[in-house]
Amino acid sequence: MSGGETTSAVELHGQTVDAWSEAHQDELVAVRRHLHAHPELGFVEHETTAFLEQRLTAAGLAPRRLKSGTGLVCDVGGDPDAGPVVVLRADIDALPLADLKDVPYASTREGLCHACGHDVHTTVLLGVALALASLDELPGTVRCVFQPAEEQVPGGGLEVLDEGVLAGATRAFALHCDPSLTAGSVGLRTGAITAACDRVEVTLTGPGGHTARPQLTVDLVHAMGQVVTEVPGLLSRLVDPRAGVSLVWGAISAGVAANTIPETGQLRGTLRVLDRAVWSEAEELVRRLVTDVATASGARVSIDYVRGVPPVVNDPRSVALLRSAALETVGSEGVALSPQSMGGEDFGWFAEVLPIALARLGTHGSGETLDLHRGTFDVDERAIRVGVRLLARTALHALAADAVPAGTPVGPAL
Repeated sequence: MSGGETTSAVELHGQTVDAWSEAHQDELVAVRRHLHAHPELGFVEHETTAFLEQRLTAAGLAPRRLKSGTGLVCDVGGDPDAGPVVVLRADIDALPLADLKDVPYASTREGLCHACGHDVHTTVLLGVALALASLDELPGTVRCVFQPAEEQVPGGGLEVLDEGVLAGATRAFALHCDPSLTAGSVGLRTGAITAACDRVEVTLTGPGGHTARPQLTVDLVHAMGQVVTEVPGLLSRLVDPRAGVSLVWGAISAGVAANTIPETGQLRGTLRVLDRAVWSEAEELVRRLVTDVATASGARVSIDYVRGVPPVVNDPRSVALLRSAALETVGSEGVALSPQSMGGEDFGWFAEVLPIALARLGTHGSGETLDLHRGTFDVDERAIRVGVRLLARTALHALAADAVPAGTPVGPAL
């Protein structure tokens, strides 16, 4: 097939997807509201998985569950051995937060809420699978991954890798809701778009004593203060500033009385970094700095360092494919340069296997911005149709691009 024929086929399929998403807008909104009203935490998304499984099976598709028991993989299109395989991923888990909204589709489960937009991500990918399944023929396979436990550390993305779901695929794409962008907008960025996120817990111990005689013991609170202030500063001088390293302490606890030097104290925080190479060295560096600073005061040190998720580093060629689809979906006025976020996203694990790209899906409607990870979070549901069109068209462009030799221009990256 010539380049012109390929472009024509992509555009024809894209128009069909556009028409499908328009015709099924009400159905997609109903799916999102059902998911929002029935949130489930990571690795216990049993009802969510069954709901998606039923919808996909009814469309003649053959989804299979991940070994963890929740989450699905569903291929749409031809023989995966006979053409390129492009992966689309959505996360299906919710957060342990109370839903504070007064809406008909508010969470029916106390203390659980889709406060990060995963209900939208899931609805979008379900819509993409159903829309693509309605096409007569695809020039390859679109592998839809409904991933569990994105909100956990190190994340359900590792389960996907361990099962070999990405084997043989050429690249992977995902969307994430962005309440700072208006509905109908798409945010793109080449390179790092989210940060690695590790958890750091430091326990300091000493003999304790009286605050009247700090010279006779280890002033543990002072030692903790040194770790709190000096270690982040030292990190900023030992790592290239362009790596975006940030160590922030979120919890400090020690002592019970004003005139008693405690025997133990604990610091808890997160280490975030945008550079994948620096992330691989971060644990060793943090352990060394904390130990050097704390032991200078005589305190004993115990460090629990939990590696979380890697940064999401968007592949330029994959972003170019996203951009082509975004221009067709929302026009040049709807495409924005997405800022880097120091938040974590376990889609970064997929980059261990293949090139990836994450796009931001604008969800802000009227009124105040409803930020992520809050019980008040909600979306302008017009974004759902935009997400379906964008992700489906991206898959179509990627199948066409990956069917030709690598290095062929596919459009400019943002």
